[in-house]
Amino acid sequence: MDDGMTQEERLNYLLKAFKEDSVRYKDLPVPPDGESKRQLLRSLMNIRMPKMMAAPVLAVQDAYLRERAREKGLVHIPDIPTAADKGSCHPYADRLSIWQGDITRLSVDAIVNAANSQMLGCFIPMHSCIDNCIHTFAGVQLRLECNRQMNMFRRRYGNEYEQPTAVPMLTEAYNLPAGKVVHVVGPVVEDSLSPKLEEELAACYRNTLDMCAGNGLRSVAFCCISTGVFHFPNKRAAEIAVKTVTDRFTKDPDSLDRVIFNVFKDEDRVLYERLLF
Repeated sequence: MDDGMTQEERLNYLLKAFKEDSVRYKDLPVPPDGESKRQLLRSLMNIRMPKMMAAPVLAVQDAYLRERAREKGLVHIPDIPTAADKGSCHPYADRLSIWQGDITRLSVDAIVNAANSQMLGCFIPMHSCIDNCIHTFAGVQLRLECNRQMNMFRRRYGNEYEQPTAVPMLTEAYNLPAGKVVHVVGPVVEDSLSPKLEEELAACYRNTLDMCAGNGLRSVAFCCISTGVFHFPNKRAAEIAVKTVTDRFTKDPDSLDRVIFNVFKDEDRVLYERLLF
């Protein structure tokens, strides 16, 4: 619904509201230029603990974030060529895609978030990780929903509960163009790669595909799980991702219509292209 405000008015309103919501930063000066204001708002959202926000503020936040999504440019399934369109001979090339860019632009049934075991998103202001980006552009409701689910698990399993590796959590996507977000904790490579870690990464993809199929989600975009600060070697991660998805289609070819390997770095794009072409 149109709130009658410009984006600049929404931004100024939200900065005031999020500052008032923060005890520590309520007196923080607001910079004059638009980009700095946007970065400040993102930072205030990033550090905010999961809690309720007044309905009028959420309404403005939602309008602001949905306009931001339109400004960045929505990417729909027909906009993304399949591997078959680009000449791949992979047996499921008509259902696989490589897409390089910001995953929060994708209008697909589900996007995959590389989460940590707390499952609350990244609290580091303006951090470049995908967890931070997804929570920022979904809005503060996403952290609150994740917290509700984690509290439910803690009541069941104890106060020290953390989300296990490769066990996905499904949430709404709120202000993202995607329908849902699948949050999954990938394996952390601390020393050297091992068969156990490889199996855990395969399980991330396998269990996420099972969750999507079980919830009627026909298209899913995977980020490069565990390849960032979790230090999983990029080449081996891509090999595991492609093999696991291929195995899934071989086992159940009608379970999904499209699987997108979403990459951000040129290095990962090249790796996936070598595997599919």
